[in-house]
Amino acid sequence: MTIAAAKASDYFWIPFKTDCEDLLGRFQLTESVRFEEFAAIWRSMEFSSVFYGIMTHQEKRAFTRLAFATVYDYFLPPYSFQIRAGALYTLYGLYHAQLSLPKEKIWIALKDWMHIQKFVSDALSCQHLDVVYVYRKLESDKVFYYTTMPKQLTFDAKRRFLNKKVNEEFQDHSARVVELVNTDTLEEIANVQGHYERIKQSLPASSSISVTLVNLTAKLLDCALEFQQWQEKNAAAKNKASGAKAKKSSQQTESSLRADLLSSIKSKSCSHLSKASKSWRHRQVEMDTSGSGTDHVQDFATSHRSRPPSLRARTQQNLGNKGSGGSDERTQHWLLSSMEEDKTALKRSQQRSRFKW
Repeated sequence: MTIAAAKASDYFWIPFKTDCEDLLGRFQLTESVRFEEFAAIWRSMEFSSVFYGIMTHQEKRAFTRLAFATVYDYFLPPYSFQIRAGALYTLYGLYHAQLSLPKEKIWIALKDWMHIQKFVSDALSCQHLDVVYVYRKLESDKVFYYTTMPKQLTFDAKRRFLNKKVNEEFQDHSARVVELVNTDTLEEIANVQGHYERIKQSLPASSSISVTLVNLTAKLLDCALEFQQWQEKNAAAKNKASGAKAKKSSQQTESSLRADLLSSIKSKSCSHLSKASKSWRHRQVEMDTSGSGTDHVQDFATSHRSRPPSLRARTQQNLGNKGSGGSDERTQHWLLSSMEEDKTALKRSQQRSRFKW
C-alpha cells in the first residue's frame, strides 16, 4: 500500500464515520439486537455501496482497512451493548461486501481480546444468539487478524486524525439513576408535591387521605444514594478480586522464572565438561587424583605440548653406540656378515673428505 493511496483513503474517513454513526443510530432506535433488524436498515441505506467508485486495487485495499479500523472503535467499550452488537454486524457486512481480492482481514489488537470475550460471554448468557452466531462465524472463517495494534502505525503528522471524540449518545451510562435524580428533578418533584398538598387542604374531604407518599423527595434521594453506595461497593469488590488474581498470577510467574533460572544454571554446569579433540581421543591421559586442580591442568598442558622424537633422534638411540674409551666416535654396520675374530672389519670410521676449491 503506497503512501498516496493511504492519504487518498484518509480523505474519506470523516464521511464514512458519519455514515457509520447514522447506521448505528438507526439501529439504536429499534431497541433490539436482532440481526434481521440490522439487515433491514443495511439494505434500506444500501450500505454496501460504500466500496463503489474506487478504481485502483491499492486504493480499494487501503479504504477497506480504513473502514474496518473505523467500525472497530464502536465494537469496544465504553459503548453500549446494542451499539457494540451493531458494530459487529457492520464488520460482518463490510467483510462480505468488500471488493478486494484476496479479502482484507479484520485487525484485532491483543489488548482488546478480553473485552471482546467478555462481550461474547455476556451475549451468550443473555441468550442473544444472533450476536454469538455472527462472531463464531467470523472466527471460524478466520476473518480476524490478531495484531499488536488495531491499525498500522505511521509517523506522518498529517495523517493523525483529530476528530476522535467518543459519541456520548452511544455510550453505556452506568449511573443513570444518579443522573435521573438530580437537583432539578428533586426540586420539580417537591414543587408538585407542595401544590398537591395545598389542593388537598382546600378540598372538603379529609386531609388524612393521600395518594402519594409523604416526604417523597427525601425518600427518593435516600434510595438514589443507597444505590450509588451499593454500586461503588460492588465495583470495589470487583477491583479487589481482579487485583488478587493479578497478584497470584505474578507470584506464579515469579516462581516459574526462578525454576527456569535454576534449571538453566544446572544445565550450564553440566555442559562445562571438556571434551578431547579427535586427534587425542585414542590416547589415554592419566591424571593423578591426589594432586590439586592446578597440577592436573599443568600436567595436561605439558603432555599436550610434548612432541614425539624425530627420526634422527630415534635412529641415534637405536643404532648409535659410544666407544669404550670415552670417545664420541660413531660406528655404522656396513658388512652383512663377518668373522668374529676380525673386529676391525665391523667398524669403519666416518671420514669426511674436505672440500677442495
